[in-house]
Amino acid sequence: MSEKPPISGEPSGDASLPDEIWEQFVRDTEQDIRASAPKEPSARARMVAERLRRQEEASERAAREDGRKLTWRGIGARKGKRRGTEPAGWRTGPAWQEMNGRADRRRRMGGVLGILGCVALLLVALNPSRALSLVTGGGGSSGGTPAAQLPPETAAPTAAPASFDPDRPTLTEPFRGSPALQYADGAAGIEVPEATAVGGLSKEEVATALNNTRALLVDADLAPATLRGARPETALGLIDPEEKDEVDFLNTSLAKPDKEHDPLSMFTRFNPKEAVPVGGVVKTRGRMTFAKADGGGVAVHADYTFVYPLKQTAPGSETVARTIVRRVLDVEAADPAVKEGTAGKLWIVRSDENIANSACGVNDGYLHPDFHDATTASGTAPSGSPVDPYDRRELSADRSKGCHPVSRT
Repeated sequence: MSEKPPISGEPSGDASLPDEIWEQFVRDTEQDIRASAPKEPSARARMVAERLRRQEEASERAAREDGRKLTWRGIGARKGKRRGTEPAGWRTGPAWQEMNGRADRRRRMGGVLGILGCVALLLVALNPSRALSLVTGGGGSSGGTPAAQLPPETAAPTAAPASFDPDRPTLTEPFRGSPALQYADGAAGIEVPEATAVGGLSKEEVATALNNTRALLVDADLAPATLRGARPETALGLIDPEEKDEVDFLNTSLAKPDKEHDPLSMFTRFNPKEAVPVGGVVKTRGRMTFAKADGGGVAVHADYTFVYPLKQTAPGSETVARTIVRRVLDVEAADPAVKEGTAGKLWIVRSDENIANSACGVNDGYLHPDFHDATTASGTAPSGSPVDPYDRRELSADRSKGCHPVSRT
């Protein structure tokens, strides 16, 4: 390195660089080479680099695992989860303040909900029927359909329904305080059992008898025209014309009602000059069964309770009264091959009624609800032990006859 090379293009030995300049050039070159040469990192630097690399890989794995958990377990599976490799608060900064704010809001909301819960419990304790009507929506202008309607009745109950708070009905809540809140609306409460062949009749003929029984009840006790006192033509048309005595009795009862000819034995009617329905809904509960009739054909048994909310027709009247009618109807559809009768028609075997909250001894062909604070049709006073009109157990002889006071309406 200390020898001076010849300079290209010049003859050797003629002109040359001074020795001190050449030595300075050599020293500078060696320093530049040492400064630019790659340096091997120290052991500590290598350890730090390796730890950072492993942390980064672990973070990426945790993120991938979180993504898979979100897909299969839902967002709730990740609530409150932190990466295992990151210390609490690392790179989060203001996020913790936001979480504290949300926690405060949750605590405040919990306090508000607690207060509302206490108020709801107090309402239930002080006025259970009112609370039920608010929850179920019962008693609106349409009569209200309860949230928890009772299942269909399949047999005679063994006890009367539980008592409700004795709140009186209103125009907006006509079934307030009544077990009828949980009854079905109108014709929906008259369910027809599945037909089978019986008594020489085919399955289809039995089904016709069941559907005709339902149609008779709907027209006799639910049709708005019948309730206003109109002639129930559909119901009358379903009765076997061969049963002349029954047909004549009903026609006379509708035309000239009296003590011996009472249309209420088969039909529900109100005098539109005195009372009109409230809300447009009649509540219905009961059951229908069938069996082989004596001598052939099918015998159908129907037992239904109808609850009617009404108000006085006079303008401005706001008092609501409920009249409850229970009908027990036995009809037969004969097998024409062995028994007198008309195919597709019904023979009335029995028709019983049990009426609550209507004037006793008034024989004008209409029901007369007792509005308590208003003058109603006069009649005989009820007598005997009070009866519960919502008690749907089998009618006893003392309950099915006479005019009894009622324990509730």
